Amino acid sequence: MLGSGMAGTVFVDTTKGRNTVKRLTYVMAALLALGLAAGTAEAQMRKVLIGTEGAYPPFNSIDPNGELVGFDVDIAKALCEVAQFECEFVVQDWDGMIPGLIAKKYDAIIASMSITEERKEKVDFTGKYYNTPAMFAATKGTTFEFTADGLAGKVIGAQRATIHENFLRDNFPNADIRVYATQDEANADLAAGRLDLVLADSVALDEGFIKTEGGACCELVGSGYSDPKWFGEGAGIAIRKGEQDLVEAFNAAIKTIREDGTYKAINDKYFAFDVYGEAGM
Repeated sequence: MLGSGMAGTVFVDTTKGRNTVKRLTYVMAALLALGLAAGTAEAQMRKVLIGTEGAYPPFNSIDPNGELVGFDVDIAKALCEVAQFECEFVVQDWDGMIPGLIAKKYDAIIASMSITEERKEKVDFTGKYYNTPAMFAATKGTTFEFTADGLAGKVIGAQRATIHENFLRDNFPNADIRVYATQDEANADLAAGRLDLVLADSVALDEGFIKTEGGACCELVGSGYSDPKWFGEGAGIAIRKGEQDLVEAFNAAIKTIREDGTYKAINDKYFAFDVYGEAGM
């Protein structure tokens, strides 16, 4: 076995002709093998590009220093470490998220994307890594009857191309539904009085809006919504169809961080409850 002292070894020729060539050939082959072995760990690191929105606090957003932060981001980093992937993030507008994955702009989506039957027709998913209900937010002190007739004519905001938009259109057809490129834009219009209600993930509304200075005007109202017909099975990691090895690697990593305490540490950094399986899912 070649040791680390090989670089300082002097080879003395005790043979002649082709025996010398043969001996040197063996040495060169051994040195080459050692070099390849030293690089094996690095060579085995699979590079995986992660698509995320960067506009959905506290799950994913861009801080004042231009860095991606949030629950999704920390979970992605932990999963990549466990799976031994070399991961990089790619910021993508929400309504182009699945098209970007299919176009191979990135390899996986970790951006609070709900696992729905409609999306399963286009991409594959891991199991969930969190699951929280949807709720309405409104200006403090306002009351509503949350029925199709009760919300007829009300101006309701939601982020475009989301489960929340689909739910509103199917269940409140006579409401004035307005969609936005980002959740922050919808929240801002609610705070400015241009909307009666906003529908979004309850945690995103509470932690990412209501508990901030800009959301002091508003509160969560009504009950949570979690019917799988519209809201799916929780948030999972979306992956291009046919890449089952990547699905299995991320599923195994989710299981590991749930069992070894990593998930809880990340969860507790952002939330006072376990978002993996909030009651009423």
